[in-house]
Amino acid sequence: MASKKDYYELLGVNRDSSSEEIKKAYRKLALRHHPDKNDGDGKSEEKFKEINEAYSILSDPEKREAYDRFGHEGVGAGAQGFGGFGGFGDIFGDIFGDVFSSRQNRHSRRQNGEDLRYAIKIKFEEAISGISKEIKYNRYETCEECDGTGSKKGTKPSSCPVCRGTGEIRQQQGFFTVSRTCYKCHGTGEFIEYPCHACGGDGRIIKERRLEIKIPAGVDAGTRLKVSGEGSSGLFGGHSGDLFVDINVSPHEIFKRQGDDILVSIPISFSQAALGCEIEVPTVDGKTSLKVPAGTQSGSQFTLRGKGAHVIGGRARGNEYINIVVETPSKLNSKQKKLFEELAKESGEDAHPLKKSFLDKILS
Repeated sequence: MASKKDYYELLGVNRDSSSEEIKKAYRKLALRHHPDKNDGDGKSEEKFKEINEAYSILSDPEKREAYDRFGHEGVGAGAQGFGGFGGFGDIFGDIFGDVFSSRQNRHSRRQNGEDLRYAIKIKFEEAISGISKEIKYNRYETCEECDGTGSKKGTKPSSCPVCRGTGEIRQQQGFFTVSRTCYKCHGTGEFIEYPCHACGGDGRIIKERRLEIKIPAGVDAGTRLKVSGEGSSGLFGGHSGDLFVDINVSPHEIFKRQGDDILVSIPISFSQAALGCEIEVPTVDGKTSLKVPAGTQSGSQFTLRGKGAHVIGGRARGNEYINIVVETPSKLNSKQKKLFEELAKESGEDAHPLKKSFLDKILS
């Protein structure tokens, strides 16, 4: 196994260098060989590990003294934990915290606003043709009194007295530095000594929002519309959330929806089915005529092309399907019964091809 390199040589300092000189040398080398700046460079990665280990020993007075007296043997057990990147995060934070903490704190204060959901119920016809609706809902909006700062007019947030503006509370535990979010400022690094009377220091207040939303033609139950930026306002420069509108559609008495197609069942009389007729049928665009040929059976389906729902975002439309239901008379007077009896005698089997075909199959 190759012998370990001298820690002083790795950092490029003398044995009588001060702690500040060692710290300065380490900072310079760490920035040069950091993995983020040398992606895929194995030599830089190895160098980075070595200087990380060296600084972990020489920055600690007791470990440095042991190293000066006994060399690597004196600190061998303690140095093992710094061969990789595990200890670097804490050391790097201690060394470079003053450089990066202010930038981090500014970002940690910025928070995006919450997304909101709103459910709306519309009629079947409104879903087919599209409609504009005004809705009312509550959301967080930036406090106008303090302009979102949370501080009373004429005052500003001060540096947090607990974490001194870093947003973190650090504790040394052996070789490691353990950091946790400051309980006083919740990681923002700032403390509001004089809260705004309107928002209580939150920087936002709840307000009713009136908004007209455009519901496009062709929406169906379960459709969700996204209205960007109409959710709650963000904090400290954060983006506003979005509003999601869930569409519910009331069922129709006649029409049934199946994707972009519309289904409707139309009852006709026995005589209309037998003799053929022209009937008036409803569509979402109004009434239209439909020719029913003689001998139409119950369950027959006719198609009205382009009479269905609009395809959202396009010009195409689905179809309307007319299902014919032949209605059998349930109450007959004596004259009607006699006429049906005579019709039955005159018709014979030839008048009922479906029945004849069915009987032929089960008797064969």
